[in-house]
Amino acid sequence: MTTSASVPTESEGAIRGGTVTDRLVDANERYAAAFTDPGMDARPVLHVAVVACMDARLDLHAALGLELGDCHTIRNAGGVVTDDVIRSLTISQRKLGTRSIVLIHHTGCGLEAITEDFRTELEMEVGQRPAWAVEAFRDVDQDVRQSMQRVRTSPFLLHADDVRGFVFDVKTGLLREIDPA
Repeated sequence: MTTSASVPTESEGAIRGGTVTDRLVDANERYAAAFTDPGMDARPVLHVAVVACMDARLDLHAALGLELGDCHTIRNAGGVVTDDVIRSLTISQRKLGTRSIVLIHHTGCGLEAITEDFRTELEMEVGQRPAWAVEAFRDVDQDVRQSMQRVRTSPFLLHADDVRGFVFDVKTGLLREIDPA
């Protein structure tokens, strides 16, 4: 049994007879051959943590003009602030010195197309209901506001005064800031 999908054609940059994971491992070997230790600390240079959706269309470093070592990047489905995001932000702030938090959702998010019924569907399929919430939403702006509020009211975060939320437009590449009110 393989743990990743086979890559169908060589024209798509595939390795003949390999899997996507094989391709990634091969790419890492090429990367490591030219790699030099940048001598960086784990603390982000800009003292910022970015929470964003995992959508493959978002190249956060390019979109925000970031370099390796500039920020902590926390990604999940929807870029929503969940308990695990609060956990990561708490460690980022308390142990690694971040002070600012940038939240980025985006247009055309897959979480706008599903509902919390997805948990019921999973339960019917596998016989166990997930403990986590889907965090589906219909209004991306309101979900950014909700995420900002979750950060601002968390008792675990030391720095909740510099929290800003944005919607990334996947068609134009522009960020639109969301008023928290």
